[in-house]
Amino acid sequence: MKRPICKPGTSLVVKTGEWRSQRPKVDESKCIKCGQCMNHCPDGIMGTPGEVPDIDFDYCKGCALCAYICPVKCIQMVEEEK
Repeated sequence: MKRPICKPGTSLVVKTGEWRSQRPKVDESKCIKCGQCMNHCPDGIMGTPGEVPDIDFDYCKGCALCAYICPVKCIQMVEEEK
């Protein structure tokens, strides 16, 4: 029996942010608004290009790709607040 393949964007149905143990925190004073974090976010929840990222924490899984890809390292992963 083959498993169905989910279509892109189906994560919007489930608020996957409840799964994370860490969350990205943006230092707005260091952000150069390059959009690299937005381009590499697997869930597309980083906001509007050309602006400081506004993260939708309802859907952010805490994967840290945004922090890894940021050229000026203005995004740090911090422990999730309980």
